[in-house]
Amino acid sequence: MLTSKQRSQLRGMANGESAIMQIGKGGIGENLVKTISDALEARELIKLTVLENCMDTPKQVANELAQATDSDVVGVVGRKIILYRESVNNKRIEI
Repeated sequence: MLTSKQRSQLRGMANGESAIMQIGKGGIGENLVKTISDALEARELIKLTVLENCMDTPKQVANELAQATDSDVVGVVGRKIILYRESVNNKRIEI
């Protein structure tokens, strides 16, 4: 669980990053969860975009993905989601 100060720091770090993945009408599937989990292991902090044709709201998608990948939701801004999970083998971010 992240504190508000840690969340704020991570939001600032993600500000300059571009979204690495898009979630569309297919929703959250097994392959998407695996891909996002691998990306979190490699980068620790990722940004995703929820497309207009997705049936769920960005907040719902963020919570489902965080639960499925054992990560923390840093923030949901518009249709962008920021997720963080500390890497086991590739620690890059010090918070």
